[in-house]
Amino acid sequence: MDKPHLLALIVATLEHDLDVLTRAAQTAYEAATAEENIAENKYDTLGLEASYLATGQARRSAEIRQALVIYQQLLLRDYDPARGVQVSNLVTLENEDGGQRRLFLGPEAAGLKIGEGDGLVTVITPRSPLGQQLLGKRVDDEVHLGAQVSFIVDVV
Repeated sequence: MDKPHLLALIVATLEHDLDVLTRAAQTAYEAATAEENIAENKYDTLGLEASYLATGQARRSAEIRQALVIYQQLLLRDYDPARGVQVSNLVTLENEDGGQRRLFLGPEAAGLKIGEGDGLVTVITPRSPLGQQLLGKRVDDEVHLGAQVSFIVDVV
């Protein structure tokens, strides 16, 4: 998968997630403010719970909206061996057993998974422990994932 296509898929996934979460937040807000959910006693907490849910979903929507704007403005940079791995690089790690993982070092949306099977790419950020390890690394450098050692075999 090339980086422009990957970036388009990340943006599309974030747009979809934002749409779904915005609708869910609206539904929770309507439940929180519905007349039938007004508390009749101190044990009647349905409206309060819906309010908490709506607040959490609104915060998550704001996070996704911010990530979406950042990805829409992201300039994809080619790998520069002199600088090593940087944000917007697509990295392939290989462990000692030959298993491979593809990671996209992005500015936001950590944990987002794009594709499936052998084409699966996981988005990580420089704020994660693995992202911190990858910054500045070059092809054939080692990274440590817990007790497991992986080697950078490709960077795009």
